Amino acid sequence: MKTLLPTSVQIPKVLTIAGSDSGGGAGIQADLKVITSLGAYGLSVITAITAQNTLGVTAIQDIDLQIIEAQIDAVLSDIGADSVKIGMLASPEIVQLVAKSLRKHGVTRIILDPVLRATSGASLGGDDTAQAMISELFPMASLVTPNLEEASLLLGRDIYQVDDFKSAADELLALGPQAVLIKGGHLDAKHDELTDFLMWRSIEDGLEITQSKEFKHRRIDTENTHGTGCSLSAAIATYLADGHDLAHSVAKAIAYVEAGLEAGRYLSIGEGSGPLWPMFEFYPTSLPQEDR
Repeated sequence: MKTLLPTSVQIPKVLTIAGSDSGGGAGIQADLKVITSLGAYGLSVITAITAQNTLGVTAIQDIDLQIIEAQIDAVLSDIGADSVKIGMLASPEIVQLVAKSLRKHGVTRIILDPVLRATSGASLGGDDTAQAMISELFPMASLVTPNLEEASLLLGRDIYQVDDFKSAADELLALGPQAVLIKGGHLDAKHDELTDFLMWRSIEDGLEITQSKEFKHRRIDTENTHGTGCSLSAAIATYLADGHDLAHSVAKAIAYVEAGLEAGRYLSIGEGSGPLWPMFEFYPTSLPQEDR
């Protein structure tokens, strides 16, 4: 084992287990950009290769189970991870393998983004995959971060409005995770204000209690929203790895994504829904010529 010198520098290590996005706006590519921009060291396990761009997903190829397992073993046996973010798992078999591998390595800080639909609407996992996530990964998860469509699929009922968030989070929390964040970005686009709802378990005076918090923030007027869910969960995982508590990590991640959406409003990348801009602190984007 390598001996650390007195001058050795340690930084948070964040592992993302997800699909590859050839367009670079979501999935593994987005996660690594976010993790790096927030000062952590990003590790990756690719579960599927997608052919996609800003217009949508045209093909998906799952990675062989043995290769997924080998990737997890390779990075966790040597480098380790302070937190693990899980994104696209396209089959029940992949879900089961990832859960088994993370249990083997004793991973305890897991942020699960239950990716079941792409921004374009393409299916990235069916009902069997959703049920496998509930049975295998929910009980292991520190936080689950569904959007409204994903929460509806997981619960088997539609969630239409902010008033439904508390009951939905309560039902999802009962399935085993330590915390649930319901993301409200898919509500009626006419609303200028967005609401995300966090519910989590905590221990006070030896008793388990449930707490909750609403996060109100503005909707950014932009079509460049590709990868927002991936970016949010990766940012939460990074802030948690850096020692922030859950509520603070969620608040900081929401603010980070909002800033990335603002910075990416005028980016021209592809013909469809472009990505947010995760590197805004290092490479600010500029306004269109007419707005300068």
